[in-house]
Amino acid sequence: MSSTTTSFRIAAAQTWEFIEDVEGALDCLVKVMEKAASKSAVLLCLPEAFLQGYLTDEQTARKHAVDLGSLAFEAVLQRLPPTGPMTVFGLIEVDKGRLFNTAVVVRRRALVGRYRKTHVLGRERCFDAGHTPAVFEVEGLRFGINICYDTNFPSAAKAAADLGASLILCPANNMLPRKAAEEWMHAHNAIRGERCRETGLWLMSSDIAGERNGCVSWGPTAVLTPTGQVAAQLPLNQPGLLLFDLPFH
Repeated sequence: MSSTTTSFRIAAAQTWEFIEDVEGALDCLVKVMEKAASKSAVLLCLPEAFLQGYLTDEQTARKHAVDLGSLAFEAVLQRLPPTGPMTVFGLIEVDKGRLFNTAVVVRRRALVGRYRKTHVLGRERCFDAGHTPAVFEVEGLRFGINICYDTNFPSAAKAAADLGASLILCPANNMLPRKAAEEWMHAHNAIRGERCRETGLWLMSSDIAGERNGCVSWGPTAVLTPTGQVAAQLPLNQPGLLLFDLPFH
């Protein structure tokens, strides 16, 4: 990184859902990565379970799960642009028969690493919990990952802070029954803001938009400051790409 650089341009996508539609998700992913690259972003985040959709029925999840060491996942990587930002997106992973709600970190058509959701909800019983916090680095920016519900637990954010992160990425999927979505509309940022204040870290979330079977997701896709304030946010319930220049110290 140049000594004259004073900020990192980071990006978060708010997308429609792609349920059991890996081809559609990949087409969207490529376009978002290309757009983020054209805006000089060094880091890009997409929603939880983005690749196959948020599938919590074990039979369906297992049908679409991908082994990160497989030729199928290598084919996914080869579909991506050869250059551009380090990109984090959610998928359903299978490893030795066990299912995980995972966020992968990729760059230049290669797998950099992964983070498995640590705190799984009751409706996510088909997934095993992850147990290994991790921090990744791009252009000198160190970031950790908390997947959606993880941000309800101070320990998840603290683990990233303890490993030297200055930013938490939060891939999320908040497709909820309409009444619950209304109740939670403003609570997501409030809870995530608590994690920022506790750790002194920035946070960037990425969520889905749209409606399905009486459920709705409004997001939010946002950037929160270390004091828990919303620094930038996309409009609710519509797709878009959030760009933010994160101060470098």
